[in-house]
Amino acid sequence: MSAPPAVAWAGADPYAAALRAGRGPLFLRRADGWLLPLEVERWCARADRIDRTVLDRCEGAVLDIGCGPGRLVAELAARGATVLGVDVSAAAVDHTVGLGGQALRRSVFEPLPGEGRWDTALLMDGNVGIGGDPAALLRRVAQLLRPGGVLIAETAPADIDERVRVQVVDLSDGPAGNGGCFPWARLGTPALLRCARGWRRAGQWTAGGRSFLALRTLSHSNSAEPPKSTAVISSQRVRKPSAARPVADR
Repeated sequence: MSAPPAVAWAGADPYAAALRAGRGPLFLRRADGWLLPLEVERWCARADRIDRTVLDRCEGAVLDIGCGPGRLVAELAARGATVLGVDVSAAAVDHTVGLGGQALRRSVFEPLPGEGRWDTALLMDGNVGIGGDPAALLRRVAQLLRPGGVLIAETAPADIDERVRVQVVDLSDGPAGNGGCFPWARLGTPALLRCARGWRRAGQWTAGGRSFLALRTLSHSNSAEPPKSTAVISSQRVRKPSAARPVADR
């Protein structure tokens, strides 16, 4: 699958600045001026009680898609799990690596280590909106997981299905605190289930005002190849991005 156009989120200076500072305020803004607050402080803190209950449901090797500053990667690594975070933001990858986690600066739509072998994928903190096309994102995640693998996604608490263009804004800096526009989506659990063709529901729950959905890929493979072994990332050299080559390779 080809990678989408450059993601404006990755180059949004207010987002990078907020991650480095560990605080907001930061928002996603639609063209009509509507604002969605981004929970930068929570993302930059340690995994909380609700996060940990979600991570308790993870199986085997875990791929955290849109890992942000890496609290979930760090928590899973501390548990001894095989885990890799991927994010398009250099600041997010740097923060994750600084916590002792493994992370790559890469889009989920680009080639990734262990394709077809991950046991669990995470789409937390609104990351079901990545790319603005949830059905395409779910198809991509299915390619990354092993047959029978599980996706745990955090959904919007309301029954919403919204596809929009947004930008990251820091209102305290005026126009200078705005990033470029990019496609995004917001989905509640019913809307995500409507997109989940080829998946079966494995769990649905709410905790602390947050909503989650677990989906499992079909246990059979459409390929004639034998099942692949579990994803292994320990042999991969993960390093911080450089100007010449922003991502590590296998």
